[in-house]
Amino acid sequence: MVEISDELCQLLNEGGVVAYPTSTLPGLGCLPTKKGLDNLFRIKNRSYDQPVSLGVASLSQASELVDVPKFAISLLDDFPLGSITLILDANDTLDSRLGGARVAVRVFADPVAKKLAEVVGPITATSANPSGVQPNNNVSLAAQTLNLRKISILEGDCPGGKGSTILSLEKNSLEKGGFSVTIMREGVVPRADVMSWMMKVR
Repeated sequence: MVEISDELCQLLNEGGVVAYPTSTLPGLGCLPTKKGLDNLFRIKNRSYDQPVSLGVASLSQASELVDVPKFAISLLDDFPLGSITLILDANDTLDSRLGGARVAVRVFADPVAKKLAEVVGPITATSANPSGVQPNNNVSLAAQTLNLRKISILEGDCPGGKGSTILSLEKNSLEKGGFSVTIMREGVVPRADVMSWMMKVR
């Protein structure tokens, strides 16, 4: 059984950052607060104009932050859980480091990541691996490169390979279903599979 310790929850609530396994590569998470994002972007040495996505336990949880249309639910139902990140309209404008009015959301497939989001709420889902280096599939090894403390690590091994495929959904009355889909990054779901799905719904 997956357990999320009170100590780790406290760390996150105080603006801390944790590394955790996902169905692709090790993730790096903080709560979507100013202090948490300040620490995450500092640790990752990430530019503030490069927003990070949010990981959630379910689309129901995602709806607390973004508008989740039926079209999005249908799309995700047709692909493996955790393989797609959707950019959706925020209910209220968030920190620009989360995308502001348009926020990227991924429903976790890994049981540890899912349990983490169930316990603490939506959490950032950027890679725990530094940019430009050969990625580690082991959470602890990835976390060590960022000098994270042991309490900040939910250990586990990840399948590796490509990250999730990122799709942007925007309202478009001219499209069947009322939305247009733009492929922002090809990942574990090939571009051709997304295009094939789009043709089916049109």
